[in-house]
Amino acid sequence: MKIKAAVVDKVNDPFVIRDDIELADLQDDGLQVKVVASGICHSDEALRKGDAGFDLPAILGHEGSGIVEKVGKNVHNFEVGDHIIMSFYSCGECDNCLKGIPTQCRKYAASNLSGTRPDGSDHFTENGKHISDMFNQSSFTTHTVINKRNAVKVPKELDLRKLGPLGCGYVTGSGTVFNTLKPRPGDTIAVFGTGAVGLAAMMAGKISGCTHVIAVDIVPSRLELAQKMGATDIVDSSKEDAVEAIKKITNGLGVDWAVDTTGVAKVMTDSIAALTQGGTTATIAVTPHNIDISTWNDLCVDDKKVVGVNMGDSIPQVDIPRLLEFYKMGVFPFDLTEKFYDFDQINEADADSVSGKTIKPVLIIDKDYKPEA
Repeated sequence: MKIKAAVVDKVNDPFVIRDDIELADLQDDGLQVKVVASGICHSDEALRKGDAGFDLPAILGHEGSGIVEKVGKNVHNFEVGDHIIMSFYSCGECDNCLKGIPTQCRKYAASNLSGTRPDGSDHFTENGKHISDMFNQSSFTTHTVINKRNAVKVPKELDLRKLGPLGCGYVTGSGTVFNTLKPRPGDTIAVFGTGAVGLAAMMAGKISGCTHVIAVDIVPSRLELAQKMGATDIVDSSKEDAVEAIKKITNGLGVDWAVDTTGVAKVMTDSIAALTQGGTTATIAVTPHNIDISTWNDLCVDDKKVVGVNMGDSIPQVDIPRLLEFYKMGVFPFDLTEKFYDFDQINEADADSVSGKTIKPVLIIDKDYKPEA
């Protein structure tokens, strides 16, 4: 089946939309999906720039939403016409998957970041030549085929154009708080970086009952939005020392929990320095940067902890429906971060994401889609 897709041919090349891409056949445990929309994530940009050593040419995109067109013969929990969000793939059979930790699937890297489908076959080709996929999904396409484990069914009355980023950015930020840090009511949390991931973490801290939910950024407009979305305190770290400001807000103690979404070395270090004794920082940015930590003073004497978190330790089929319930309750207004772009504006949307002009660009791939009344 010939489809239209945005291809990155070489490191740092722009996205080029081509209509001669051959989509692989549907597998027995798979779904064929007509893609409605896709968020653009900083991970897409990291792969385009070559920061992660990904094989190019590639079709990126991993925050897709769409409508099921076909189902494989071994698929019983989806049917044609279902509305879905697409997230990462996990095998469901390894020890970590069976423990309920699919983000630690033993085949995670091979299945999501190797450029092929989990069985090693090509997902996409052009003139007989391999094109790498991403997350066994590649949502910068008009159509794709995925495994049923990539999919999360969502109510048809919700606007599919808004929902794709729940499959990565929003579930990563919120899951880091809900699933990994697990703050208790009355705890305090600081989130460094108020992009989509950071704002999701911040909203999760608010929902969890943290008394101080502190948003740290250098962009005033983002800090204003953070306040609208639940931040109790904001810190403009371009104008004041973030650590000192956080200590002042918390009566000199520091926060119980911190989340760094920036990947900037100085900011990651600040997120640790801003912790109270026994506090924990989660670092969740895709970054090539390293940080220095005082093993004695920080980790031993102050009993601080630094953890890395992949995809918010989430189970998409559990966590995404939970986020949708919070959205309907009005306490997780993720769509306030989004701006829609036509598919052929993908390079503009990506540039706006990189510059920070737009927090969460969403590509509208199916312009004929209309939300159900």
